[in-house]
Amino acid sequence: MSSINQSGWKPEMGHAAATAPATYTGNKALMLEEALIFEIGTSGTTGVDLAEAPKVAARLGNLERHRDIGLPGLSEPETVRHYTRLSRQNYAIDLGFFPLGSCTMKHNPRLNEKVARMAGFADVHPLQPVETVQGALAVINELAVWLIQLTGMHGVAMTPKAGAHGELCGILCIKAALEARGDPRSVILVPESAHGTNPATAAFAGFSVENIPATAEGRVDLAALKARLGPDVAGVMITNPNTCGLFERDMKAISDAVHAAGGYVYCDGANFNAIVGRVRPGDLGIDAMHINLHKTFSTPHGGGGPGSGPVVLSQALSPYGPLPFTERHADGHYTLVEEETAGQRHPHSIGRMTAFHGQMGMFTRALAYIMSHGADGLRQVAEDAVLNANYILRGLEDVLEAPFAHSGPCMHEALFSDNGLAEGFSTLDIAKGLIDEGYHPMTVYFPLVVHGAMLVEPTETESKATLDQFICALRSVAERAKAGDPSLKSAPHHAPRRRLDETQAARKPVLVWHEPDQAVAV
Repeated sequence: MSSINQSGWKPEMGHAAATAPATYTGNKALMLEEALIFEIGTSGTTGVDLAEAPKVAARLGNLERHRDIGLPGLSEPETVRHYTRLSRQNYAIDLGFFPLGSCTMKHNPRLNEKVARMAGFADVHPLQPVETVQGALAVINELAVWLIQLTGMHGVAMTPKAGAHGELCGILCIKAALEARGDPRSVILVPESAHGTNPATAAFAGFSVENIPATAEGRVDLAALKARLGPDVAGVMITNPNTCGLFERDMKAISDAVHAAGGYVYCDGANFNAIVGRVRPGDLGIDAMHINLHKTFSTPHGGGGPGSGPVVLSQALSPYGPLPFTERHADGHYTLVEEETAGQRHPHSIGRMTAFHGQMGMFTRALAYIMSHGADGLRQVAEDAVLNANYILRGLEDVLEAPFAHSGPCMHEALFSDNGLAEGFSTLDIAKGLIDEGYHPMTVYFPLVVHGAMLVEPTETESKATLDQFICALRSVAERAKAGDPSLKSAPHHAPRRRLDETQAARKPVLVWHEPDQAVAV
């Protein structure tokens, strides 16, 4: 009896079979396995013909290269197919619903992209004379005005490049304010329901970090917070709405208590998308808050660098904000206030957070989004985001434990746990099974206050039909996990890659390609 290997061919299939691979190819239907580009190309191949380079005298001295550079050469069809096949293995918001909780993966309107690509914005350089970039400075300034108005704050720092960078900016402003009054406070309080970057930021800035517990309903324990306040507490870093998906109802009382004790209040504004147009953080006593432009104002998420995290500041902290910032003059022209021009008007600034003025492409996209929505449209953004999250919560709470469903309506995201699954089954099995259903998994094992957490954020850009389809898929996987379906333990089965040994992948990752040793006859 002849065997059939995983690629589906038999040895008796003839000459064609004799040249076929004897092991699993990795191909799945029309999804061809994609080797590394170093394995496809060779250094002796090129897809273009170039004229012979003219002979010139070398000016590199002993740094001149004498060996082949080692980069793979491919023909044009090989190059196009390689990157096209890779793109088909990538999941993106343009392909389908991206339910990552806390990350707010929302649709990026194409209008924003079109505006950001206009030559007057896309082609400017940060070292151009200010007189030649008046339009760009006007965009930065107008976006700053919108952010101040939407948050009810006094000022804004536009230069921070990401949420965590914005956190650092706010904490450094708090530190500068304390130093200015000669107050050596050293402790930052961080509730359990805060974002994971909050304690890291406080520690990086030189503060000691102490946790404040959550109540049974997933909110900050106000009594515990008040009991810990004292002359050594510099402030609190609180996320609102918090990472349990809940609005902190005691936010004003928390701010009042911290201020009465001589501290400051930093709010992680990552979840501002759920309250924009509905709540102004400044009215709740916030002193500093970063705003992730990708989360609330639809600029591209992540990407390894093109982010933006402006920080709005209270009147108490505005004098310590970073440089540079834009300034609009009575005659309508704009200037940049930098170290050389700050003078006595801004003598207490913490200095620069970045080399230049922020991320122009993100500013342009965010302002386009704000202006296309208007104040009423932004209010509807928050309302629809909250409605969608509650639709997810109520559609799944009978099949997945929702530990804070009793705490009232959720805000931007719905939180579930793995309690109630069959013995030996966990959140990871549900996440991997969801891939076979065609969805990127939700955020898992975060926040830490919930065992086996599953955090789902639908945002306002998903339709009811999309949510119904997702709920159906997740219900199916959850029911299989509760019934102990063994096939879930090896999911995903239809993805380009099977399940990794996550322990080995974390401890012994293979990050560098090495050319295999060549067989040598001896």
